[in-house]
Amino acid sequence: MTVYYVRLYIRPSLLIKFHKALIKRKYSALFSIKSNRKPGPIGPAQELIQAILEMKQRNPRFGCRRIAMQINNIFGFSINKDVVWRILAKHYKPVSNDDGPSWLTFLGNMKDSLWSIDLFRCESILLKSHWVMVLMDQYTRRIIGFAVHPGTLDGISICMLFNKTISGKHLPKYMSSDNDLWKANLRVLDIEEIKSLPYIPMSHPFVERLIRTCRHEVLDCILFWNESDLQGKLDEFQRYFNENRTHMGINGKTPLQIAENKNANMINIKNYSWKSLCRGLFQLPIAA
Repeated sequence: MTVYYVRLYIRPSLLIKFHKALIKRKYSALFSIKSNRKPGPIGPAQELIQAILEMKQRNPRFGCRRIAMQINNIFGFSINKDVVWRILAKHYKPVSNDDGPSWLTFLGNMKDSLWSIDLFRCESILLKSHWVMVLMDQYTRRIIGFAVHPGTLDGISICMLFNKTISGKHLPKYMSSDNDLWKANLRVLDIEEIKSLPYIPMSHPFVERLIRTCRHEVLDCILFWNESDLQGKLDEFQRYFNENRTHMGINGKTPLQIAENKNANMINIKNYSWKSLCRGLFQLPIAA
């Protein structure tokens, strides 16, 4: 029988590393925590994560605060903007050219006591100026109405716009404005004017913020042809703004909920679909 001998050569450095590994394993076994600790807090449910991601994908202009308010108002949760931010930071991957409406949306847009009133101007697809009068209720943030006038403005035009906007409405006691042109109308209607400072938006903050919202969320995303086309688009935005859009200034509720003193109808986050509003500019969950 032949016997073979194998010689192993171990360097001192390898032996030292092996010894240190044994020491580390010994102390790990002796002093590691073996008690059964309770698990940490459970993160957001998968349904909530999916709803937040879909809302961001369908409404890329929505920020974390607005998404949190919409989710809370629709589904009855109580999350804040930080939760939304963490979910989006981990899971949301914006696609290219995600800022703004799609071509389908773009083409679709082609075919109670203290109110604030103001005017702003916008340009049609043919570069014709149109003046828009907007009237809002400061307490509920509700849009009372829009009225559109093409071309230049004069006293008679402003009175016609004002009368058109308030037609059929229950009039308030006070009206906040920065223009003297409708003072005669207010006197006839027995409405007391609260004068703000002209050319200083901070003295007229609610309606100025509303005008910025109209421009940023609608007028900067669409084109319009004429007076009737613009009026129709603003009327659609008014319905969305009053019935569906949540506001930080009224604790994440919609103006209609404040005006009617009611809560939102909650829907099941495991069973819902999406509804397109303002011809695809906005998409919000509804009960399936």
